[in-house]
Amino acid sequence: MTRGGGPGENAGTTMGATDDRTDGLPFEKALERLEQIVAALEGDEHDLDRSLQLFEEGMTLVRRLEQQLERAEMRVEELLRNADGATTTAPLELDDGAPEENGE
Repeated sequence: MTRGGGPGENAGTTMGATDDRTDGLPFEKALERLEQIVAALEGDEHDLDRSLQLFEEGMTLVRRLEQQLERAEMRVEELLRNADGATTTAPLELDDGAPEENGE
């Protein structure tokens, strides 16, 4: 089996097929794919087998996204550590420039 094979490859299996489609996706693309899966599952156009495949792919993506977020959080904490080893915190700036904490 080759990684990243054609669309029909592994069509009859659920294990492994989801990993091949989601391996190496950047965070934003993985999140976009997860949103597509959620939308597809909210609709009723899929049979049970396809719904289970989509659910499995979605759960794989959720786990990957959580791991990426945890790594990013650890990296930010490391970057914010001051000279004496204590972690400093600062309010998160939103895109509009307002701090998240007070919404200004």
